[in-house]
Amino acid sequence: MTMDWVSLAEEAAQVARAYSAAVADKTASVIAPSGRVDAALAEREQRLTHGFAWIATTIEALEATAEWAKSAQSAGAFQTVDELVLRIGFGEYCAQLASGIVMSANEVIRPCEFALEDAALAFAADPAIAQLIAQGSTVETRAELTGRLSQGERPYEGLGDETLDMIRTQFRAFTADRITPHAHAWHLADDLIPLEVIDEMAELGVFGVCIAEEYGGLGLGKLAMSLVSEELSRGWICAGSLGTRSEIAGELIGENGTDSQKAELLPKIADGSILPTAVFTEPDTGSDLASVRTRAAQQADGSWRIHGAKTWITHAARADLMTVLCRTNPDEPGYGGLSMLLAHKARGTDAEPFPDTGLDGSEIEVLGYRGMKEYALGFDDFPVAETGLLGGAEGQGFKQLMRTFEGARIQTAARAIGVAWNAFDLALGYALERKQFGKNLTAFPRVSDKLAMMAAETVMARELTYAAARHKDQGERCDIEAGMAKLLAARVAWANADNALQVHGGNGYALEYPISRVLCDARILNIFEGAGEIQAHVIGRGLTAAHIKA
Repeated sequence: MTMDWVSLAEEAAQVARAYSAAVADKTASVIAPSGRVDAALAEREQRLTHGFAWIATTIEALEATAEWAKSAQSAGAFQTVDELVLRIGFGEYCAQLASGIVMSANEVIRPCEFALEDAALAFAADPAIAQLIAQGSTVETRAELTGRLSQGERPYEGLGDETLDMIRTQFRAFTADRITPHAHAWHLADDLIPLEVIDEMAELGVFGVCIAEEYGGLGLGKLAMSLVSEELSRGWICAGSLGTRSEIAGELIGENGTDSQKAELLPKIADGSILPTAVFTEPDTGSDLASVRTRAAQQADGSWRIHGAKTWITHAARADLMTVLCRTNPDEPGYGGLSMLLAHKARGTDAEPFPDTGLDGSEIEVLGYRGMKEYALGFDDFPVAETGLLGGAEGQGFKQLMRTFEGARIQTAARAIGVAWNAFDLALGYALERKQFGKNLTAFPRVSDKLAMMAAETVMARELTYAAARHKDQGERCDIEAGMAKLLAARVAWANADNALQVHGGNGYALEYPISRVLCDARILNIFEGAGEIQAHVIGRGLTAAHIKA
């Protein structure tokens, strides 16, 4: 009788969920002894809090992957390659849950740190878990998966929606034609993505995926946005990231803007005639947005003048519109004194990147993620029209920005999936071409193992990302799910890039090989849109609070 691995995976996911409850109980007893999360305790016990986040994220990935397998099976499309991905992914992640989960290159969270050795042993002894650990990720299954991948087979990626499947096909073709062949040359030259390519992306609707049709957008959801970001990033993360600023600005204005702000700006963002940039981070604040010091003072005529410094502003020179988080009430500390301004600027050129009076910028040279460039900005009496206050309301800037975090982190997770696939594509292609000792590299188990795990983990992170996007599209709060997707996808992208370079050997370290670029690009994913540690903290605290209420 053939083993029903899909049913076994569903059963294992339920067992893992029960184990997660035990971890939640322990975490709550440490950081919420009074029945409410204590911020000071959560910070002091970061390792435990973040470890819970990683355990819960791993289990959510198992559940999302089980759902993927079930949907493939229901569609009559569940093939051997999918079974192998399922078995390897579940076998590996279940083993990690039982023994230790990697939070970073030198940090592993283990059951003993929660005093849950017995619970972990019971988890590993469950029949479904035990079978997946023993027969899931083995030398044989990994070798077979790599063999099938080498023959061109790929894991199921249908979404059960003709429009979404068409979007994937369309953007995969565009990326293969217009991005992938040129990305490495653009990177090495530290060039901006050519404007003609941006115009082509605008024609495809990249900048208006989630903007309502009444404002000239496509009126689609975050799952569609994830597909676009993933496929473009599979060619180059910078192509996938071009839409991020439009996504953030579009959501900020669409959710919070006045009727006139929406009517004026959303159509131009959607058609690409306005390229926005997000101006939030400051030199000494990082993720601590409550400490933003850039200030804006209202003038007698109702207009505003901005003073201060911002940093890590992507695509700033070319941008036409800045969404600037600044302090409009200096007497109110923290979040309450912050507002969001919509500040128009002139589009810069290579010769004159920042032509406006009152705005200076200097480029920050970076390892990767080069196609839009990063800048430090200085505002000195920079003017903003009276109509530039988002929503016409002061003191709402942080709240307005927080509403965009879910979508931004889902989109970042999708970019990470694209980078992960890019690394896999390069590794497999090189391993099939390169011979050592008379054999292709894929014949060596350590190489085969890397390729198999790269594919399996990418599918798992992808499905977790899609699950978060579906929650968002259904109008559900999904800050935890979005954070989980970003947390795992960033780790997988980096692991894939690192392993892909290892497959290349010494050649991977040469600038002429694209994997050197992908490695640099992958590294930023665990930092921007919320560093991994911040993500884990938000997830751990949020899940603990929810567990207490339940």
